[in-house]
Amino acid sequence: MERAVAFLEAFRARTGQRLTVTHLVAKAAADALRRHPEANVLMRWNRPWRRKEVGVCVLVVQPAETGRADLTTATVHRADSLSLGAFAETMASRIAAVRARRDAVIERGKRRSSLIPGFLMGLALRMLSFVWFTLNVDLRWVGMPWDPFGSVAVTSLGSLGLERGYVALVPYTRVPLLLAPGAVRTEPVVDAGALVPGQVMTLTCTWDARLIGVEDVARVLRDIGAALEAPEGTWGSASPDGGRAASGAEVR
Repeated sequence: MERAVAFLEAFRARTGQRLTVTHLVAKAAADALRRHPEANVLMRWNRPWRRKEVGVCVLVVQPAETGRADLTTATVHRADSLSLGAFAETMASRIAAVRARRDAVIERGKRRSSLIPGFLMGLALRMLSFVWFTLNVDLRWVGMPWDPFGSVAVTSLGSLGLERGYVALVPYTRVPLLLAPGAVRTEPVVDAGALVPGQVMTLTCTWDARLIGVEDVARVLRDIGAALEAPEGTWGSASPDGGRAASGAEVR
């Protein structure tokens, strides 16, 4: 992750814009799904259907006045069509709105769901999922979001200080691919035949094997790994002087 860390620092210095490992993973995943549309699918009528667009969902902790935090989502649609800077800016705006409870659609949905008795919540979510995804009905006219979870979900374990973790699929979201980047850590690595300290990161992936084959997942993950190992080759130079970032990287 040496090149990725150097790229983030150079990008921040050049633009003043906040860019994180989560942004890089999410954007790399969107680009990989564009190149491998066979992995950009959802379950409909008990079989995989290809999506027309690539959406990226990031899980966001939403502070609550009661002290109990909620976990909600911030989704960027057509993420593969955006530049890295535009994607990061759009995602930051979405996350800020969600955390500040300024997203009217999400807040309206939460108020309505709070009226559903707990023992009926599972049934209500399954019914909503059926209407959203199986029937492909746009419910914005009744105040519900359109395609709220996207093609892939990313949750940052590194922000919690965790190196790795296995994130469970949530069936009603119909998201078949979950990525969990862990904390960047220093470990011995081999560089040019020598054992040296290196920065590495574990990227954990969970996927729905009914929809995406292991070969397709492997292609997506290889693309993400390649982007993290050589970010300037993927997104262009982030340095003010156009110089290259430091060499040497490993993604496992």
